[in-house]
Amino acid sequence: MRVQCGTDVDGPVCVELLPEPSYAARQMLAALRQVVSNGTIATTSLSRADALSTFFEVDVVPTATRGLYISGSMRRLFTQIKQVAPTNLPVLITGETGAGKEVVAAEVHALSRQADKPFIALNVTAVPREMLEGQLFGHRRGAYTGAVSDARGLIREAEGGTLFIDEIGELSPDLQPKLLRFLESGEIQPLGERPQQVDVRIVAATNAHLARLVAEGRFREDLFYRLNVVTLAIPPLRDRREEIPTLIHHFLTRHAREAGRPIPQLSAQALERLSAYDWPGNVRQLTNELKRIVALHDENEIVGLDDLSAPIRAAVLTAPDHSPVPQPVAGSSTVTVRLDQSLQGMYDDLERAAIPRALKLSRNNQTETAGRLGITRKGLYLKKRRLGLDDSE
Repeated sequence: MRVQCGTDVDGPVCVELLPEPSYAARQMLAALRQVVSNGTIATTSLSRADALSTFFEVDVVPTATRGLYISGSMRRLFTQIKQVAPTNLPVLITGETGAGKEVVAAEVHALSRQADKPFIALNVTAVPREMLEGQLFGHRRGAYTGAVSDARGLIREAEGGTLFIDEIGELSPDLQPKLLRFLESGEIQPLGERPQQVDVRIVAATNAHLARLVAEGRFREDLFYRLNVVTLAIPPLRDRREEIPTLIHHFLTRHAREAGRPIPQLSAQALERLSAYDWPGNVRQLTNELKRIVALHDENEIVGLDDLSAPIRAAVLTAPDHSPVPQPVAGSSTVTVRLDQSLQGMYDDLERAAIPRALKLSRNNQTETAGRLGITRKGLYLKKRRLGLDDSE
């Protein structure tokens, strides 16, 4: 048995250590301790970080060149990015609005053999439909009304590198065969010019269901299959909540530095609300919320629930009720958990059932109970305190 002693806010503390934690667990605990030490969470005790680190299971990918990839699903996505980036295959990125499709596209480019060449981004919905062909393929002056000068077009601007086309599902039917021709032959036909060969990798993105658009006749099937050689699906932020505390620290720090302001302190209640919110606008909505907090917070006050934006304050969060937690049958290793609640509520229900059972089986021996649960004695103490359990339960 290994024992480590130190000093907590409540005085000297000695804990029994389990076998060396995994790299992922060490990274997450370090990140949360950094959050605490920088004042993002309004507490001076590492017990808060310890409690959070036992709540979240995180797999860290320290080699990402941009963005944060810390959940298991994002780690798998990053593995796919590393595999496909060195090839020259077209890539289709799918994900909800604000999920970070352009960040993923930039990562594909940054890890490709063309990383020193241009990365050009085009959002189809941001360009008037009548101007999109010239914007994409280029044109000669006078080729159409409004073409007052020559334009190389974004494909030629991205020569040797990557062209990222966002909202590809909105591409008009008349331009779809022209993009398909380029994908198949590398040839473009600028308006008013001869055909030209251009070496550019296409990475497309959509928040629409392209297969459904194909079935409805709104998107060419052959173009869909040509773009869909490799698909990278970004999970929505609500499905990777374990990233939210680290993302909050990352963006608060960055936005505060950019604004020349101190990093805001969040109350535990504000952090929990931000972590439990569904974020329909995903990472974009989260970072905009944190920009607002940085701009409006009083540096002498802690950011609480009332300081969050109205949609987040007004959101009806699925929280556990106070009905009795189903207890496991004596000798059983199963328990029923309600699914119509938050993930934290489910975890709390499981822990409220598992801890008393482990205590009973261990005859209230704290060391044995912690060993059965796979945590330290201090971790057991923190969980019991957070859940309002005592040794008589």
